[in-house]
Amino acid sequence: MKLVRGFSQIDNSIAVILNVGDNVWKYGLYICPDIDTIFYGLTGLLDVGRGWGIKGDTFNFINQIGAIGLENWFRIGDRDLATHVLRTELIRKGMTLTQVTEYFRSAYKLKTKLIPISDDSIETRIVTSRGEMNIQEFWVKYKAAPKVVGVIYKGANNSRLTARVLRLIRSSEKIIIAPANPISSIGPSLAVPGVKNELAKVKEKVIAISPIEGKQAFSGPATKYMKALKLDISPVGIAKYYSDIIGSFVISKADRPYQSALKKLGLNVYLNDITMSSLHEERRLASFVTGIT
Repeated sequence: MKLVRGFSQIDNSIAVILNVGDNVWKYGLYICPDIDTIFYGLTGLLDVGRGWGIKGDTFNFINQIGAIGLENWFRIGDRDLATHVLRTELIRKGMTLTQVTEYFRSAYKLKTKLIPISDDSIETRIVTSRGEMNIQEFWVKYKAAPKVVGVIYKGANNSRLTARVLRLIRSSEKIIIAPANPISSIGPSLAVPGVKNELAKVKEKVIAISPIEGKQAFSGPATKYMKALKLDISPVGIAKYYSDIIGSFVISKADRPYQSALKKLGLNVYLNDITMSSLHEERRLASFVTGIT
């Protein structure tokens, strides 16, 4: 979200390819956490402290769910509920996820294009010491506590890349892989058939930004997922995960010791401050990446 917000401050012509692996049916509603976080972040509605939902929201609906005896660990705010109700209604009327997302983009008057990687269902499932579970259950209900032994992108093999995303990959001047969790936020999109092949064809214009500084991920349980997939917890591990599809890699200045190993992978390596703890830093990093040729 942070890098998207940074780019939106300097360029209205960007397009964002959206992860659908977090999407889930809950309480009879189709909920798209990653997509909604982008919407709320770009419109200034996002509850930055929580990192999700609408700031100042109330939770009467979800509290009532609990009062009548149902599990309510998946928290939905009352204003946030409007998004999910309307999306579900439009989906049931026959609109694709791409069309519904465009409806919301227009309603919010956003200039940034927002396009799901696929209109098909992809569910990120985490294989843990407590069994296999939906990523929301793992992350929210169990607070990422169980040991992770694998990650599955259910439905990905039968999904199709949308025509709009295919055109973007082939025609965009640059393709930026944000410093999001590589396994749960980027991985579901890479699992869609054809995506890796298309990116490999244009890898010289694909730039990834490391989500790790040293051995520490900036957010989320990225290192738990990486350990489960037997990836080295370092910028080199990230680069190897992306090695077939990227030509350039931006890492923290603190990770200069990894530069030589990264260059041996055939990558153009750029060092910068990649933390984004303010709107100014988001814009600064976006501007730096824009200048990479």
